[in-house]
Amino acid sequence: MKLPVLKIDGTESGKVVTLDERVFGVTPNDHAIYLDVVQYLANQRQGTAKTKDRSEVAYSTKKLGRQKGGGGARHGALKAGIFVGGGNIHGPKPRCYWHKLNKKVKSLARVSALSYKAAEKAITFVEPFAFEAPRTKDLLSVVAALKVAPRKVLFVLPENSDNIYLSSRNLPEVNVITVNEINTYAIMNANSLVIIDGVQDILSERVR
Repeated sequence: MKLPVLKIDGTESGKVVTLDERVFGVTPNDHAIYLDVVQYLANQRQGTAKTKDRSEVAYSTKKLGRQKGGGGARHGALKAGIFVGGGNIHGPKPRCYWHKLNKKVKSLARVSALSYKAAEKAITFVEPFAFEAPRTKDLLSVVAALKVAPRKVLFVLPENSDNIYLSSRNLPEVNVITVNEINTYAIMNANSLVIIDGVQDILSERVR
């Protein structure tokens, strides 16, 4: 597949990019995508949720009534979970949700996601550009000129650019990452990919 490289004003630069079939033309593996997305989202979790059980709540430990003959259930203290203000029963405890996924599965998931976007014609290549200073209006102009708004847009840069990144922080529908940060979730979560020319070569090197 061949795609033109555009300028930031939306006009064609005259250069054409030939997409590597190993990266943008594989048969997508949905299960690999699922596994990678689940792992990514799980690894974002802090795992700090915590509730107090009956041994931790601040209540008297005095027995409410005698053991037998009261005509009701036997209770040892107000700390029991069935009482208002009592301890939580089977509540969450701090834990780690992180888990590992094999590198080959992650690589397959990424190229599968990129192949989906290529098949949907949702990839746009742009000449390398930079901003002199962070300015949201400038990035909005680029998004409008490339005709990828108002959908979710993912910019993939070859290297970090603070001015471009800072220009995107007030735009909830625009996400900016580098090729080193690219992941299956970010690709699948976007409706359009705007790839800076040169990133495709880095991606091709990584699947060799």
